[in-house]
Amino acid sequence: MEPNQSLSSENVKVIEWEDFEQELARLWSLSSALKEAKEKKDSLQEKLNSLLQVKAESLNRSNELEEMQQRLDDRKFVTGDMSMQSKIVEEDIKKKEERLGLEVRSLLVAGTALSVSRNRLRDANRLLSGERGYVHLKNLEKMLRVRQQHMISQVSFLYPVKPSIGSLEQELESFPSSSRAGNAVGSKSLNDGSLTISGLQLNMLAFKKMSFFTDKKEVQRSATALGYVAHAVSLIASYLEVPLRYPLRLGGSRSYINDYAPSIEPTPTDSVSNSPLHTNLKPIEFPLFLEGQDTTRAAYAVFLLNKDLEQLLNFIGVKSLGPRHVLANLKELLRTILSSGFIDT
Repeated sequence: MEPNQSLSSENVKVIEWEDFEQELARLWSLSSALKEAKEKKDSLQEKLNSLLQVKAESLNRSNELEEMQQRLDDRKFVTGDMSMQSKIVEEDIKKKEERLGLEVRSLLVAGTALSVSRNRLRDANRLLSGERGYVHLKNLEKMLRVRQQHMISQVSFLYPVKPSIGSLEQELESFPSSSRAGNAVGSKSLNDGSLTISGLQLNMLAFKKMSFFTDKKEVQRSATALGYVAHAVSLIASYLEVPLRYPLRLGGSRSYINDYAPSIEPTPTDSVSNSPLHTNLKPIEFPLFLEGQDTTRAAYAVFLLNKDLEQLLNFIGVKSLGPRHVLANLKELLRTILSSGFIDT
């Protein structure tokens, strides 16, 4: 107790009563000053906290601004890229517009042409359906067929092809009703020896082998018969308006047939022109008679004459009866043209 008492006694300030009021006033002023200082401290603390809060918000805003700036830069980059792409697309669109304009113009031209064609088609249909239309053309064609049939009937009257005596039954079997459809049933038994033209038979044996003992009159009759056939073929071809593949030079029993097959002959200019062959289109004549002629050339002439008959048969839609049946093919040609079906085809 003594040390504490001594310590307290040392810290205790003894104030005289006269100085008590003055000290009390001083303590009161110090207490007031301390209170004001504490209030200022609290005020400064609040201000400092608000400043710190504002600083933190400012930092946050600054970070946000930096992020926004980064996003803005990214957007600008993307916008620039999109702008380049839009320019490319725009150029492509311009090119496509130009092509489309060309296509539209071509389409307009095509539409105009189509309109013109449609008008022409309408006019053509009007002409076909009119008085001078398709029916009129068919009537004209029928009249032409009738006229051709009449003219060729005169040829048939001038050069009648008939079976020889004793072969009428064979002739009837050799020309069935279905021959126009291309069926040549019974033609195996048919030969030109069983037919005559204007009463003359065509003997083909002399064209195969000519000898000293060959009947000259038979040869002359065959040449005359071939002249008749050549004249009949020439008339029928002219009436049907068919250009013969092998033209005829008529001369009665001294008639000729031309072959326009090119003959190949070497020429002196071959080495210069580097062309090994020279084509000569000059026609070659073959005789339709034997007297004074080579049998091979005469036989070839008969073969070409039969080819002309085959051409005419094919023109009217009939098959040939064979390469060795000159009179038979001529008779079939006349029979088909003089039938009623020829006018209706």
